[in-house]
Amino acid sequence: MTAPVLCLASASPRRRALLASIGVPVTVHPCDIDETLQVGESAQAYVQRLAVAKAEAAAPFTHLPILGSDTAVVVDGRILGKPANAEEGAEMLRLLSGRCHEVLTAVAISGPEGMLSSCVTTQVTMREISADEIVAYWRTGEPADKAGGYAIQGLAAIFVKQIQGSHSAVVGLPLYETTHLLCRQGVPIWQRV
Repeated sequence: MTAPVLCLASASPRRRALLASIGVPVTVHPCDIDETLQVGESAQAYVQRLAVAKAEAAAPFTHLPILGSDTAVVVDGRILGKPANAEEGAEMLRLLSGRCHEVLTAVAISGPEGMLSSCVTTQVTMREISADEIVAYWRTGEPADKAGGYAIQGLAAIFVKQIQGSHSAVVGLPLYETTHLLCRQGVPIWQRV
């Protein structure tokens, strides 16, 4: 097992798995930050601000480069966070059903080159989702901690008709852009993880 070369400022098992898939061993230090949307803040500015804030919040705890990331699902200009309960989860899936929405994922990496960041927007088109499917999906437990109330890499894959953009960004980390930023910060990829 290779020693960590990056600090992941997130408890997301999906982000950790994505980094492992490109051979980047990490240490995990999730940071609690205020995720309140600011008045007049766009979805892109919001996810970029949170990604940077997470990376900055972990700085006192490590000497390694730090990766912060945030994902938002946006429909009709409305940012859909993680559903608080079954009713909110069902409302989100009804909003997404049969239409296209955006998934924005920002990544920020602090290191020798300062704070580097990128934001990726992916278009996701959902098929019509029945009321029974929405209830059954919530009962699986999968959507409870996911932005927009669904996981494209999980059971909700059957709802996704089409994506235009980065699949890994919808999962939680745009690997193409992340790798570019990691290389600029001198973080090696393709290590044994």
